[in-house]
Amino acid sequence: MAFYALRRFIAAASVLMLVFGSISYGQEKSAPAPAPEKVDQLIELLSDPAVKDWLAAQSSQAASQDKPDTDLHAQGMSKSTVSMGLEQVREHVHELVVAVPDLPDQLERARTITMLELSRRGLLDVALVIGVFIAAGVALSAIVHLLTARLRKWIDALPATTPTGRARKIGGRYLYATIMILAFIVGSAGAFLLFKWPPLLREIVLAYLTGAIAVWIVRSYVASALVPTFMGVANAEAVRAIPVRDATANHWTRWIVIISVWVALVSATFSLLPLLGFTRDGVMALMVPTSTVLLVLTLFAVWRRPCEQSLIPHSRRLGFTATTWILTTFLVVLWLMRIAGLWFSMWLLLAAAAVPFLIYTARRAVYYVLRADPADEPDSAIPAISVAIIDRAIRVGLIIISAYLLARAFGLGISTMQSQEHPIRNMVLRGLLNAAVIVIVADFGWSIIKAATERRLGVARVTADPAEQSAPHQVDPRQGRLLTLLPIFQNIVFAVIVIMAILMILSSLGIEIGPLIAGAGVVGVAVGFGAQTLVKDIISGIFYLLDDAFRVGEYISSGKYMGTVESFSLRSIKLRHHRGALFTIPFGELGAVQNLSRDWVTDKFNITVGYDTDIEAARKLIKKVGQQVAEDPEFAPYVIEPIKMQGVQEFGEYGVILRLKSTRKPGQAFGMKRKFFIAIKQAFKEAGITIPIASVHVHQDESATQKVAAQAERIRRSKATRESG
Repeated sequence: MAFYALRRFIAAASVLMLVFGSISYGQEKSAPAPAPEKVDQLIELLSDPAVKDWLAAQSSQAASQDKPDTDLHAQGMSKSTVSMGLEQVREHVHELVVAVPDLPDQLERARTITMLELSRRGLLDVALVIGVFIAAGVALSAIVHLLTARLRKWIDALPATTPTGRARKIGGRYLYATIMILAFIVGSAGAFLLFKWPPLLREIVLAYLTGAIAVWIVRSYVASALVPTFMGVANAEAVRAIPVRDATANHWTRWIVIISVWVALVSATFSLLPLLGFTRDGVMALMVPTSTVLLVLTLFAVWRRPCEQSLIPHSRRLGFTATTWILTTFLVVLWLMRIAGLWFSMWLLLAAAAVPFLIYTARRAVYYVLRADPADEPDSAIPAISVAIIDRAIRVGLIIISAYLLARAFGLGISTMQSQEHPIRNMVLRGLLNAAVIVIVADFGWSIIKAATERRLGVARVTADPAEQSAPHQVDPRQGRLLTLLPIFQNIVFAVIVIMAILMILSSLGIEIGPLIAGAGVVGVAVGFGAQTLVKDIISGIFYLLDDAFRVGEYISSGKYMGTVESFSLRSIKLRHHRGALFTIPFGELGAVQNLSRDWVTDKFNITVGYDTDIEAARKLIKKVGQQVAEDPEFAPYVIEPIKMQGVQEFGEYGVILRLKSTRKPGQAFGMKRKFFIAIKQAFKEAGITIPIASVHVHQDESATQKVAAQAERIRRSKATRESG
């Protein structure tokens, strides 16, 4: 009776599960309504007293079992995060300790399953099959190596004296490595899949062949980047993708391959353990010795690395030994986290260290391969903006790949974030991912804009610098305008990118940015009314720039201020006086601007000669001396018109005043007039032309002298009389 009642209860429970499952599945797929007779059977079954009693007992038992869990959850909520973390570590270690005694039984079970599934094939036979197909992959790779002799010769013939040639050389090596990898895959796993195998044997051999392929890939690409000496490449240090010495390249190529072999072997073995009957705790227990061996191998590679320039950077302050101990501590901490089961913290710490290291290494590689070497061919340098774009593109790719791998390690996916089980957590995850993408794109865009503006500024500075020019006509006036406008444009673009990125990040986090924009507009209007002087300065500066009133490096005068324009912001300008004083003047107070450095400047001055001078002879002599001074190599590049006489200015008190003028490039040839004065004085002296000098002559008669002497004698006598009385 009890058996039949239990069977009817199971049937009823199954119907209930189907009903509630169809309801929870949603309204997208509605299940068809059950037949009326089945509904009657369900109602009759639920009305049975035995079934009712059994359901009541099961409900009370489930409630009693759920209560401790609820209490434990409440206690867990009241605990701190550190306490919960320590509790998880303690439970994980306890599970490992408990799983250790059961490992022999699990190993025996795995051996039994293996022997049954492999039809009496032993482990040596399985190893032989794996070795045969790995050898087949190596053999096919050797054949492809012989067939690609022309490709290798073409790669070796590529020039290493230009950045483009070095990049093509490295790309060719990676192409050859990819071809060899494909050959190994076809010869090993491809050949194995042509035959029919028992299911378990198929899984075992494919697991280890996959590990061998992974090791082959690591070996090929690492050797292509580091170019160890065993590859026989001529001048290997100059054509490497990373700037390291031969000893460093050999060391890290060898140890990376050794570590990858161990990781591939362990990964292949652990992927098969669940198929062989190992429990989760048993697998975790086996990770302890394998992780320890991996730690020892990695520490061996770190401690035995060459002291010269290495893949692992170390600053001069820390030194080689201190850097080694820091790396040792880091690796030991990762090992402890893995043993303790702190997967989240371990992957987070590993990503925090690995991503900056990869970005740093990629940056070194880009700037080393695309470097402008003095030994390279002339005019072979790659523009800085192209190098910056390549560097930033690689950085963005590394960050995106790292974020994807980190999300996979944390068990995050599209389905997880779209789940309605944890809406707040999913919203935060979506927001963080969107924010990361926005920051990466904004940084990439800003890097390109910054590199482009800095390149243009560098060209403008070189072109606009008169000291770098051989002739004045080579100076492009537009370069000065670039020096003036590009910094302001760069700052405006930076502010726009930052504001847009912040608003987009807030929007991705679920924050409504419409009220923020409206509030910012209201605040902007209020600030505009309250800071009218600031608005006046900014608007005045904009119109000064639009009118091209001045540029950086020009000498201007405005009211009582004068000096060379050093820099300016949206609100003010900085003028450096020729005596060293620096004026900071708001644009609103600048007023009319006199630019003394635009196009050309005419200097006018006077010379006085005696009234008896032949004016025509003096004119010819001035013209001759002015031409000689203008042909001086010190002043010739800047003279537009030499010093010459315009005519008689006026008749002065002591002589005839002659008017002279010269036209030259602005801001140049200041000493030309001083040299002209010295030369014209000597020329006038040789030609007998006098330069009148003002003099004062004092005349006095004899009677006045006698009167002065008599007066002095009287003063002397009166003074003597007073002293005697």
